[in-house]
Amino acid sequence: MTRAPRQPDLFDGPTFDPKHDAERLGAQLAKVRDLMADGAWRTLDEIGAAVFAPGASVSARLRDLRKEKFGAFTVERRARGERSSGLFEYRVVKGAT
Repeated sequence: MTRAPRQPDLFDGPTFDPKHDAERLGAQLAKVRDLMADGAWRTLDEIGAAVFAPGASVSARLRDLRKEKFGAFTVERRARGERSSGLFEYRVVKGAT
């Protein structure tokens, strides 16, 4: 397992407080990245259950993985089942597709 980013300035935003958030967000990011490294398709709930994080946090970490400073991964999304159900699944791949 890879270690979480240590630099508190990797994350940002108006509600980000390095003292309270840097370690937690770094650990979440590492867990999501490590889980998704296998290229499998998963819903936000499936990812969240595997890494013990809420779906909203998982969604944010997937967005982080798209950023250059976090590896510039490609995060793909597709409907699971009928598109009208609104359920999506995601997979992470390195580089552009």
